[in-house]
Amino acid sequence: MSYEDGWAALHLEMPPRVPRTEYSAEGHWDLLKAVTGIEVGVASDDATKRRAQAAFFRAWNYDLFWGTLISGGELSACRTDMGHAEYAAGGVDRRDTISCPFREPEEVLSFDPAAVYGRKDHGELVRRFEAHYRDVCAARPMGVNMTGVYITLVSGLIDIFGWDMLLLAAGLDPKGFGAVADRYAAWVQQYFDALGEADVPVVMVHDDIVWTSGAVFQPDWYRRYVFPNYRRLFQPLIDSGKRILYTSDGCYSEFLDDVVACGVHGLVMEPSTDIARAAKKYGRRVALVGNADTRVLLTGTRAQIRAEVERCMNIGKGCPGFFLAVGNHIPANTPVENALYYDEVYRELSRR
Repeated sequence: MSYEDGWAALHLEMPPRVPRTEYSAEGHWDLLKAVTGIEVGVASDDATKRRAQAAFFRAWNYDLFWGTLISGGELSACRTDMGHAEYAAGGVDRRDTISCPFREPEEVLSFDPAAVYGRKDHGELVRRFEAHYRDVCAARPMGVNMTGVYITLVSGLIDIFGWDMLLLAAGLDPKGFGAVADRYAAWVQQYFDALGEADVPVVMVHDDIVWTSGAVFQPDWYRRYVFPNYRRLFQPLIDSGKRILYTSDGCYSEFLDDVVACGVHGLVMEPSTDIARAAKKYGRRVALVGNADTRVLLTGTRAQIRAEVERCMNIGKGCPGFFLAVGNHIPANTPVENALYYDEVYRELSRR
């Protein structure tokens, strides 16, 4: 069963099959139609979409559902709009609006999140997390669910300042920008304190700390301003016995030791992060989620798709907490036949 296998893997109890999760595939309507037989598309009503998605999750045997509650909406009082490229089916997510409330790097360096966003009611935050967790469990009972925070630290700063002003301020005054990071972490701590108290067993911590090519800042900057703050943020979760999964897009291979040392129980990785290195050092200690490459599904041959699944399985099968996933999503432009073949190979190789 999916829930049982997902729960076992999160607790490093090595289920008899390699569990899986995927991202964005539930918005690939042509794939859902092919898998479930339900007539569904961009223009379908919400009820039909939800029915098709639920049937797809069961058909593809999802064991884990990635999710967070706290995102950029918490920052709406002062937030950069970087627009959005076309990604979803039908381009419904494209947004060309671009604006930034910051004009000079000095404004970034003097920014005080607590003064701008204020304190939230602790009890209300606890209730929000518990309600979100109950809702996702009710909607997707077939696998392990979670709640969590998307704007943990670096992702929150990106959302507030946008890349241009963030890089300008951080480049001009790394120490001053580190002080901004410290102030932001002190403000976002309230969400982690509430999560520690909330009746939820699994928490996703999302923070895009790197690019595809690697670190954005000097490594010493992370070790002074990011990871010490992580340890403070995560402590309420650790104290309350939560399972903590950590996600960063891009290549965070050089920071694997740092992230694990902060107390996480699982690492979610895109293909650019070295899962072989993670498995060799931490494969018996933490869950590993990933990291098949979506580019292979987009343009590869059947032989290349098989080789990519084999690569991941050869690394992950010996790790008790390994989940297979296409680490950088299955977008709506993925050829349906390639996605179906990927699933076929996964099923063939999933038994230990």
